[in-house]
Amino acid sequence: MDPASLPLTRSSGRITLVLNCVRMGQDLCVTLAGGDRPHLGAVALGQPYPSHQDPSRTSASTSTLTLLGHKEEALARDLADRLARTTGATVCVACGIHVDGITDQDLADIHELAEELARELLVNLRA
Repeated sequence: MDPASLPLTRSSGRITLVLNCVRMGQDLCVTLAGGDRPHLGAVALGQPYPSHQDPSRTSASTSTLTLLGHKEEALARDLADRLARTTGATVCVACGIHVDGITDQDLADIHELAEELARELLVNLRA
């Protein structure tokens, strides 16, 4: 991973998300934050293991902690799981995105931006 390529930032409409990733030995610590007031809303930990159905593939066990009233659990869990399966590293993802008066379009933008950032991070990690 090229540290000069971080942080990764993506915007759409009124939404801006920022992703940071730090290597901790073989593990990864990732933050995904944005909106009007970035914060900690959910944390996910993904641990890779050989798939029981096909040991040549990697699966992941992913656990989450979510602060009361926060909705970032799925974003944190999905990113931690994907990165753990793809990289074979143990991955911690902390996520917090708050948008005042959020709309359905804002939610769609957040999910699309998070997907774009995940793809770019994976490209950087392979470099």
